[in-house]
Amino acid sequence: MTPDGGIRIDRAKPGDAEPLARVYVETWRAAYAGLLPDRVLVAMRESVHKSRFSGWIGRQTNRQFILVAREPDAGVVGLCSAGRARGGQKTDGEIYLLYVDQDWQNRGIGRSLLSAALRGLRAGGFGRATLWVLAGNPSRFFYEAAGGVRAAERTERLWGADLAEVSYVWPDLETV
Repeated sequence: MTPDGGIRIDRAKPGDAEPLARVYVETWRAAYAGLLPDRVLVAMRESVHKSRFSGWIGRQTNRQFILVAREPDAGVVGLCSAGRARGGQKTDGEIYLLYVDQDWQNRGIGRSLLSAALRGLRAGGFGRATLWVLAGNPSRFFYEAAGGVRAAERTERLWGADLAEVSYVWPDLETV
C-alpha cells in the first residue's frame, strides 16, 4: 500500500521494535501534552517501549497484529495495532494504537494504517471494531471522518488523573 509516494504498510518485523518505540514515545509526547500529567510523558523511555514492542511483535497472529508505515528513506513513520477487544466491549475487534510521526502527519498515512487494520481485523474473523481515544485529543475527529461512529464515553483513573475517553465503533467490517 502506498498512500504517499512509496510508503508501504505491512506487518511489524523483529527489527522494527526500536523505530516503533521512537515513533510511539515522540507522538505520545506531542499528542498528549496538556492531556496527560507531564511526569508521565517525561518518564517515557524508548528502551522500555522497545522491549514491549519486541514482545508484541513476537506474539503476532492473524487476529492480533502490529502494522507499520514505512517510507523508503525515513524508515518507520507510523504504527497501528489491533486485535481482540479488551474490557468486555460489545464489539469484538479493537484498534489499540494508531500513531504517525509528527513530520509525516496529514499525508494519508493514518487513514491507510486504520484501513489496513480494519481489513486485518475482518480477515481475522472479527465483525466489528472499536477504539478508545482521549476526549480532549483532536484526533477523535479523524476517527469520525474515517467512518467511526461515536458510541460511548468513560472516565478512567490513570496516573492519578481522571481521563475522559470516547469510543468509536465500526459496526460492520464487511462494509469497510
